[in-house]
Amino acid sequence: MSSDMLPLLTKALGETIYMVAVSMAIATVLGIPLGVLLHTTSKGQILESPALNRVIGGIVNAIRSIPFIILMVAIIPFTRLLVGSAIGTTAAMVPLVIASVPFIGRQVETSLKEVPYGIVEAALSMGATPAQIICRVLLPEAMPSITAQLTTVIIALVGESAMAGAIGGGGLGDLAIRYGYQRFRPDVMIATVVILIVLVQLVQFAGNTLARHLNKK
Repeated sequence: MSSDMLPLLTKALGETIYMVAVSMAIATVLGIPLGVLLHTTSKGQILESPALNRVIGGIVNAIRSIPFIILMVAIIPFTRLLVGSAIGTTAAMVPLVIASVPFIGRQVETSLKEVPYGIVEAALSMGATPAQIICRVLLPEAMPSITAQLTTVIIALVGESAMAGAIGGGGLGDLAIRYGYQRFRPDVMIATVVILIVLVQLVQFAGNTLARHLNKK
């Protein structure tokens, strides 16, 4: 691979990390409360509300059922309205966030279900409010599992950010398509794949390490 490609690879890697980091931060802020709501409003939980749970669950399932490439194209008008453009790294973050929020919500819900209900009952017997139970019991107990689940979401985001390159989203996917595929440069394709593999491995290692650190059992 020629030396002139190194600055392009570095720039594309930076764009990918920027897209994934910002999208993940926003999606986490929105997705964790969504997961808490999905769990606590289900049958037998502290904020039981079957009707609300079904509505929220239906919306989450509907968004999750849309393939990412279709979602990106379908919300182009909304993306343009929100950030002023439908191409570029900032524009790519809009579908990334929309796709990730329900994913995180379901993952967090799964993690919260692993918390023994006996712990919740004990907190209720001591007069804890639902907000106290969520903040001091459910989330701390489920945090190792939530961390592992969020690691999975980050890895999915890395793949989706590469897919965003198909519509000018920037990053490694865009570089692979424009310089690798369209210009018949297999070396560029291989380099981007190797970088993505290394990035995913680093994310998985960091996530596993943090989850083990948080697990005090």
